[in-house]
Amino acid sequence: MLTLEKFERASELVKEVTTPTKLVFSEYLSTQTRGKVYLKPENMQYTGAYKVRGAYYKISTLTEEERAKGLVAASAGNHAQGVAFAAQKFGCKATIVMPTVTPLIKVNRTKSYGADVVLHGDVYDDACAYALELAEKEGCTFVHPFDDLDVATGQGTIAMEIVQELPTVDYILVPIGGGGLVTGVSTLAKMLNPKIRVIGVEPAAAASMTAALKNGGPVTLDSANTIADGTAVKRVGDKIFPYVQENLDEVLTVEDDELIGAFLDMVENHKMIVENSGLLTVAALRQLDLKGKKAVSILSGGNMDVITMSSIVQHGLIQRDRIFSVSVLLPDKPGELVRVAQTIADAQGNVIKLDHNQFVSTNRNAAVELRITMEPLALSTSTKL
Repeated sequence: MLTLEKFERASELVKEVTTPTKLVFSEYLSTQTRGKVYLKPENMQYTGAYKVRGAYYKISTLTEEERAKGLVAASAGNHAQGVAFAAQKFGCKATIVMPTVTPLIKVNRTKSYGADVVLHGDVYDDACAYALELAEKEGCTFVHPFDDLDVATGQGTIAMEIVQELPTVDYILVPIGGGGLVTGVSTLAKMLNPKIRVIGVEPAAAASMTAALKNGGPVTLDSANTIADGTAVKRVGDKIFPYVQENLDEVLTVEDDELIGAFLDMVENHKMIVENSGLLTVAALRQLDLKGKKAVSILSGGNMDVITMSSIVQHGLIQRDRIFSVSVLLPDKPGELVRVAQTIADAQGNVIKLDHNQFVSTNRNAAVELRITMEPLALSTSTKL
């Protein structure tokens, strides 16, 4: 059972392993929403995410005998690092099962905390099923990433910090994967101030909580295919669901394309790297009427590999018409390339990449292809070009 006493104990205990994440006022997002938007930067935790809170508190509740047998966990990455780090602090052996698509940075960081890593399955649910088998076979304690009330208690300490720092908060936006974070945050927030509206946000392509609330209980989705890999969960927790039903005010969904734009906003306006799952609460702000209200978006993590980051930046720039490509056919004779370059320069365009293909036609004298990738240097450039 989730109680205020347990939340208070957990809030003190997690201070041993967490970095203080003071609220960051976002002038940019506040202007966009006409409210006052604050960010809770859990991406700045030592392990790169909030998950260490729940893992550390959960392990603290185990007996010495249970810790001695070792721990097994399943995770898309952030819970893995939380369990590995917490286990290291308690001197426990930990084995983590992760989906095969887990970003390399999360796999390597998990190993760096001394845990053994096993890659299995395409999504979290596949990894979890295998981890449960492994725990039973080896006689270890399974530390669930979300469907555990002690884990949810640890995650809920975020709400304690938010309310202590901003007592007049109106909205708290929480990312949803399996539901552990939103369970803890919504339950404690309502205990501290029933007037606070807690909004859960999940990927549209992995809306397992939306489906559960509609059904009246957890259901298993056919797939959970989203760039928000940390929240790609096909079924929310059974144990925690009643608390979500009681305390969560609303669930919003966000498309992957919206997360790409949110990533650019965070990098350019706040100089922060936030993983896609952590960006759910930023992308969802535009769906709420926040005029005159105070809202806190929880940035759940920042563990993103460089390759993924590069891809998202490129797609974001294309999405916002900040880079684009054109292809033209030209006669293969002197001066044609100069003429094209001058046209681009006159329109305040900047060439990023140029490909001159003479084999587009059997008669290259008739036509060659010029493919140009460029960026506009003025607002009106896209219209001119």
